[in-house]
Amino acid sequence: MHLHISHETVYVYEAPLSRSTQYLRLTPRGAPGVQVLDWQLTLPGPATRCEDAFGNPLHVLSLDGPRREIHLIARGEVITCDDAPRPQPPDGLPTQLFLRDTPLTRADAALAAFAAGFAPAAQNAPHEALMALMRQLGERMPYVQGATDAATAAAQAFASGHGVCQDHAQVFVACARRLGLPARYVSGYLATDAEHVASHAWAEVFLPAGEDGAAGWLGYDVSNQCLANGRHVKLAIGADYLDACPVRGVRLGGGLETLHALVQVRPRDAATAAPGADQ
Repeated sequence: MHLHISHETVYVYEAPLSRSTQYLRLTPRGAPGVQVLDWQLTLPGPATRCEDAFGNPLHVLSLDGPRREIHLIARGEVITCDDAPRPQPPDGLPTQLFLRDTPLTRADAALAAFAAGFAPAAQNAPHEALMALMRQLGERMPYVQGATDAATAAAQAFASGHGVCQDHAQVFVACARRLGLPARYVSGYLATDAEHVASHAWAEVFLPAGEDGAAGWLGYDVSNQCLANGRHVKLAIGADYLDACPVRGVRLGGGLETLHALVQVRPRDAATAAPGADQ
C-alpha cells in the first residue's frame, strides 16, 4: 500500500518559553516490507539525529530564547506490504528485555487475574490465546476518548473499563508479559477512512516458533480488533508509551501548555484525488 502521511503538532504556551528540548520519534522505523520513499521533518530549529536504546530513529531538538509556540511537521510517503500479517524476524534486541514490567505496564491483582484466564491456552497455542485476549479486551475496554491521558497506567485504564489505543496497547502488553510472552508498545500511523486522525498505537508480541519453524514479532491492534497490516506504519517501539511516544520533551517556563495535533494518512489514490493535490 502506498501511503501519504502528514503529521502536524503545535504546542502553544500562555507565557514565553525560556528553553526547551524535544525528543522526536517522528521518522518511520525500518522494517521488513516497509519502504520509505520520502520523509521530511520541518522544525523550528536544527535537530540532531541519532538512534535511541531501542533502535528508533530519534531527533533531538533544543530551542533557546523566548517563544510561545513550537510547530513540528512530519510528512512523507511510505510503501507497505499488503500480504497477510506474519511474524517479523528478531531485530537484534534481546526478547527478554520486553518481559520486564514498567510503571505504566505493571499488572495489579485484577489485571493479573484477567490475564491468567488465558494462560492454559497460551501454553500450547499462544497466537490463538492472544487473539482471544484481544477480543475480550475490546469488549471490556471500549474506545472512549478523553477518559485517560498519557500518565494513565495499564491497571488504571483496565479498572476504568475504557480507554484509547495507548491504553489498549499497554493493557495488552501487560497481559502478554504475565503469560510469559515478550511484548512491546508500538507507536505509529494507521490509514483509516477518517479525514483527520491522531497518531496510533498497538502492541507487538514475540511468538515462539510454530509448525513452520518461524519465530518473530506480530502486531496486535486491540482498538481495531485486527493484526497490524499494510495500513499500519511503525514509528517506534519501547517497553511502554514513554519509550515510544512520537514527541516528548522538557521545558523551562511557558506556563500552561496547549497541544494541537493533526494526522492525515491516505492511500495514494485518495491523496491524488483530494482537492488541491498535485496531479
